[in-house]
Formats: sequence, C-alpha cells, structure tokens
Amino acid sequence: MATLDVRLKKVNKIYKEGDVVAGVVVVQSKGELPHQGVTLTMEGSVNLQLSAKSVGVFEAFYNSLKPIQLLYYPLEVAKPGKFPNGKTEIPFEVPLKPKPNKTLYETYHGVFVNIQYQIKVDMKRSLLNKDLSKQCEFIVEYKDTEEKAKQKPVNFTITPETLTNIKEKERVPKFKARGKLDSSLLCISKPLTGEIIIESCETGIKSIEIQLVRVETCGCAEGFAKDATEIQNIQIADGDVMRGIAIPIFMIFPRLFTCPTLTTNNFKVEFEVNIVIIFQDDHLVTENFPIKLTRF
Repeated sequence: MATLDVRLKKVNKIYKEGDVVAGVVVVQSKGELPHQGVTLTMEGSVNLQLSAKSVGVFEAFYNSLKPIQLLYYPLEVAKPGKFPNGKTEIPFEVPLKPKPNKTLYETYHGVFVNIQYQIKVDMKRSLLNKDLSKQCEFIVEYKDTEEKAKQKPVNFTITPETLTNIKEKERVPKFKARGKLDSSLLCISKPLTGEIIIESCETGIKSIEIQLVRVETCGCAEGFAKDATEIQNIQIADGDVMRGIAIPIFMIFPRLFTCPTLTTNNFKVEFEVNIVIIFQDDHLVTENFPIKLTRF
C-alpha cells in the first residue's frame, strides 16, 4: 500500500511571476517501495471551448482551439530505486517563469475560457503495480505593475423610455429609478458599491437584484464566438420598496470566477453588471453596465 502527495509551502497557494514555487513530494508506504523514478511537472495553460450554439457556425476553427501552453517545467525529483518503509518527504523548488514569448495570465475558472496552473507528480512503477499520480492547483496573480483602478463614477436613470432591450414597452409600468455606481473601473479585491433609488413606480415591486456577468470571447482569424453567462446574482431589495430611499449596492467579486479584464489575440474575458428590477407581475427590466476589473 503506497500513497503519493504534493504539498506547497504557501498555505494560500498564491504566486506571482518570478516567485519560487516550493514544497515537498510526500511518499508513504508500508514496507519498501520499489519505483522507476518520480517526476514533477509544473504546467500552466489556457483552455478554450465553444458553446453549443457556436460549434456549427465556427466549424472552421473548432479544431484550432487547442490549449495555449503558458508554462511548462519538468523536473526529476527521484531516480529509480526504493523508498524506505514509512514517510519520505522530497523537497522541490521551481521558478515561476513563462515560456518564451508567453505571458502568465491570472488564474480564472470560466465557462468557455479556463486559465489554470498545476503541479503534477508521477511515480513510475513496475508492470505489476499501478503508477501513482497526484496533482495540485496553485493560483497565479499579477505583480504590482498592472493598471491601477481609478474612480470612474457612473450615474444612471432608468425609465421605460431609456430601455433598449424591451420589445413590448407598453407592458412596462411607468416608473423612474436613478442611482450611481461608485466606479466602473474596479480593483478586483474591493467590492462594487453604489446605490439605487426608486423615485416612482405605478405598480408594486417584487425584487431588485444585481447580477455579475462574464463575457467570454474565443476565436481566431475566421471569426469570434462571444458568450455571456451569469456568475452570481445578489438580491439587494425584497418587496415593494419605499420610494425615494437610497438602497445600497454592494457586491464582492468571487475568487477564481473573476479575473482582471483580459484581451488577447485568441480570447477575451470581460465583465458586466446588470441591475434588474422585477415587478409584482413578474415582468422585469434590466440595465446593463460594462465594468473593467484590475488587480490593483
């Protein structure tokens, strides 16, 4: 009976380009453990995929959406031999540097774009015994050289006349809402803040919500596929709110599911915020605000 594990020294597993990723490979066995060598590989890649609605349209480049390798560093941590009974720890240190002409983007778990970094350890064994393998994801964040967030306040007024995405405007009750987002250029580690005031509404209100949306674009010279998907939805008011009262907007950006706004030749990751007002008859209106996220 044998187990293989990999543990990083940093508890939060967050690294920046130029850091040294250090840790130990842990081998535990009952009795001596013969093996054919242990290798460690540090990899980082961008995986792109098309949504179901885009596959047929963009058949030309469907096969060209291969993973983009940002980082690859193989290392031999143990030559063929035997591990003793009990627990063996093998330390390792690997520099976090991209491949030539590549950039280390921030870790991001999306729907059609995934940027992931991991360390994989493999132990080769004899034909009669199963090879052992273990992997561990770590997180990459930008260094303090990126664009810094500056206050870019957005004031808004929402009425039936300002809505552009409604087909049957006559079915929308007369109402007026105004408010502000404190900034549309935001540091990802700080919350989105602002307020909304319902000045008037001829019908009852059921709910007011704020929705965070990711807009992922994949493609190449033949064309681009763009898809918007919801990350999170937060209710900021429940029921028929008082008129003329400022309702605070406050939303924290979820880790891993958001990253600094990113634009490259092959893909983009952008973000938007929707303010949604749901009336008591379940009709709703939505106002959309593009936002830009930065690390600092």
